Amino acid sequence: TATVFTIHNLAFRGLFPLDHHTDLGLLISGADQSALEFHGQLSFMKSALVHAKRVNAVSPTYAREICTREFGWGLDGLLRGRGSDLSGILNGVDYSIWDPTSDPALPRAYSSDNLSGKTVCKLQLQAEMGFTVDAKVPLFAVVSRLTSQKGMDLLLAVLPTLLAEGGQLVVIGSGDADVEAGFRAAAAEHGDAVSVYLGYDDALSHRIIAAADVLLVPSRFEPCGLTQLYALRYGTLPLVRRIGGLADTVVAISAETLRRGTANGFAFDDASRRALAACIGEACAVFREPAVWHQVQQYGMAQDFSWADSAARYEALYRSI
Repeated sequence: TATVFTIHNLAFRGLFPLDHHTDLGLLISGADQSALEFHGQLSFMKSALVHAKRVNAVSPTYAREICTREFGWGLDGLLRGRGSDLSGILNGVDYSIWDPTSDPALPRAYSSDNLSGKTVCKLQLQAEMGFTVDAKVPLFAVVSRLTSQKGMDLLLAVLPTLLAEGGQLVVIGSGDADVEAGFRAAAAEHGDAVSVYLGYDDALSHRIIAAADVLLVPSRFEPCGLTQLYALRYGTLPLVRRIGGLADTVVAISAETLRRGTANGFAFDDASRRALAACIGEACAVFREPAVWHQVQQYGMAQDFSWADSAARYEALYRSI
């Protein structure tokens, strides 16, 4: 049977001791062994990449990135060898769940035609978090695993810049112990401007994305990313590193993209404190221009990242084999 293997995250390669093949009843030898063996271990990911008729990734940019040494996790040579058998299709969003006009988690519904409900969401969250309640203060948010892959160590390093710009930060997520500890310490030191919820609360994540002005996604690598797509629908501008699916979905604000009406957020290139800090500064500067901010919100909320287009592409891919 012909198969399509879709990679979500190449970092998780399915690595196990080589002698596990006997426990699994896998009789491997010759070419079959080379397809499974990865530097003295079993790699089920490698076997899939060898044997699948077609290989797909969850964004076009990530499909290109995993063919490089930087992002290939030792499998880049194999992926380059697949040539035109490798493709990328963006994940989609379920707008029956992520829709500010009907989201039951929100204190006030809103739409692109009337954003007053978004202001209500923001002011209520600021009060709940013990922040200064002021719609003119830029509210940044993180809804993420708290790991270095997600660039959370970079964010901790530039937090003084965010606070110096007059910003507030609300974080929800869990992850690496040292990153969690860093955010706990920041919240303890800056309780009037930093709030951290360690864990996951679905309703709270919806309220945070609705209330925030900017969603921070400074990832070191990001196969697709979904939170930036949720943010766009909720009129929250994503601030991302231009990588993987983030590069495919976020168009940075510039004179040209504003003129064309395609700008929907902020983006930086280098995985460095300086680049992230500069991008946060840029976001705060644009926030002080309400007309421009509103224009960008309108475009982002009108974009369609539903499953309809992605499903059609998947159907075509499966039919092609």
